[in-house]
Amino acid sequence: MLNRLLQVKIPLPYSLKYTNSYWVKGQNGWTIIDPGLRTNEAIIVYEQTLAEQQITWSDITQIIVTHQHPDHYGMAGYVQQHSAAPVYMSKRSHAYTQRLWGDHIGGGSEFNEALGELFRQHGMPESLIEAIAYHLLDFKEKVLPHPKVTYISAGENIVIGDRSFLLLEANGHAAGQLCMYNEGEKIMFCGDQVLNRITPNISIVPGETDNPLASFLNSLDELKQYDVRLAYPGHREVITNFRERIEQLEAHHQRRLLQLKEMLDDNSYTAFACCELFFGTHLRTNPHNLRFAMAETIAHLAYLHAQGEIEQQETAEVLIYRVITK
Repeated sequence: MLNRLLQVKIPLPYSLKYTNSYWVKGQNGWTIIDPGLRTNEAIIVYEQTLAEQQITWSDITQIIVTHQHPDHYGMAGYVQQHSAAPVYMSKRSHAYTQRLWGDHIGGGSEFNEALGELFRQHGMPESLIEAIAYHLLDFKEKVLPHPKVTYISAGENIVIGDRSFLLLEANGHAAGQLCMYNEGEKIMFCGDQVLNRITPNISIVPGETDNPLASFLNSLDELKQYDVRLAYPGHREVITNFRERIEQLEAHHQRRLLQLKEMLDDNSYTAFACCELFFGTHLRTNPHNLRFAMAETIAHLAYLHAQGEIEQQETAEVLIYRVITK
């Protein structure tokens, strides 16, 4: 077994409530997996945990970020600043962080413009696009300072708690995400690829793959091949029925695809109209959740389009979808 493993709940200022940060002790010090979003509340949790567990900053010897989303990446630079520990993540994940929050001129604005154009093309009203753009910019201060990153890749091994873990690529939720698997203990740190009780968000992201749902389903099919006794996810509880949970996630997306096809069987809709039919109009007051809902709706439509199940028509202003009549 791992010498010592702590699940530290790093608070989040939105509905997910917290990120699971895993602190694992080895002979050479502590590994922190997914340090969380940098907020004042998160810093307080760190100070309390260090004191309660009698850990000093210098005891932290490596930091691993499974993927680039701010609720996993945000505290990486802060922890590195205090501990001098290296930060490990994939090159593809790191590139995303720089695209959204980098120090280059206009860092983040190009992504906002691209996302706004995508949502506009799919029928979202301008006022909602502006609210989402404003919300996204608010994340920049929550990921600073940026860490100095050392790249790791799928197929390599990394030592966590004196055990060797194989790095596995897990795309779909986040391009370049890495899971970590130890065959002897049958343990996997699975980031946000497999979660208990909730489904990982699968979103179209400008500049990334055109079919993230296909990438996600392919990844789940690969992960099912591993014998996993305990899986440690980025949110919610530890998973003790890994294969069964994967099958539940696969079934969820098949149901969602079928519902979309049935919705489009007699009508033509924009992605935004589909989004509101699925998730409700109340999300108009919640830019954070609306962005996820809209991007996931487009991802499901893109999957059906790639499968030849629906067609996409370009009008003077927006794209609309309908089932192909055979």
